[in-house]
Amino acid sequence: MPWDPERYRAFQSERFAPFDDLVALIRVRDGISAVDLGCGTGELTRRLADLLPGSDVAGIDSSPQMLGEAARLARPGLRFALCAIEDVTGAWDLVFSHAALQWVDGHRDLIPRVWSLVRLGGQLAVQVPSNHAHPTHTLIAETAAEAPFRDALGGWTRTAPVLGIEDYASILFAEGAERITVFEKAYPHVLADADALADWTSGTALVPYMERLPDELRAAFMERYRTRLRARFPETPVFYPFKRTLFAATKPA
Repeated sequence: MPWDPERYRAFQSERFAPFDDLVALIRVRDGISAVDLGCGTGELTRRLADLLPGSDVAGIDSSPQMLGEAARLARPGLRFALCAIEDVTGAWDLVFSHAALQWVDGHRDLIPRVWSLVRLGGQLAVQVPSNHAHPTHTLIAETAAEAPFRDALGGWTRTAPVLGIEDYASILFAEGAERITVFEKAYPHVLADADALADWTSGTALVPYMERLPDELRAAFMERYRTRLRARFPETPVFYPFKRTLFAATKPA
């Protein structure tokens, strides 16, 4: 089950809200090279490029479906390419990533690898959702542990690789980073009801489960998950405080 750009866009304004906070952590300069790791449908990569006049900005993503949408936004100084985050190479004045690194395991190794892409004097700026302890996520794992889904998934459930803020700060310090900023913020969202929570996760956290489940079990899984959410969140509307971790650092020149 591939990534669905339209399903992802269903809550576009809420998903894009942390972008301004992340951009506020970078030193905006003209004429630099920048890479956006996990650019998705490209709208935020375009906004980043607009903030960096005369720069060469590359958006990379591993989803052909997402890049099919992003390609329409390409222009001189803004390009997109199919590539896994783990396979990105080169040296960049700005390595930027908005809500993508959470899909790559092993952050204690990944962050130094991503840091190695930053040129001397350059910057790293990253935002990752850190909402994995919220019921919208834990109830997915509970549903996956039930029959018949447990057998169909071979007992698999996804463990979020996102670390605590002190861990990211320590990793960056060990790499010799300067001007280290790391914080977690809850972004307040108000959704219509519990079903809207399910619609939200269907575009993100549920994707790897749907990929692994056979076609005939997907609808049943979603209904079981929705039932759990309705019991946990019977109110309307539903307040959804979504936690995200943001961090940035500069590589000494």
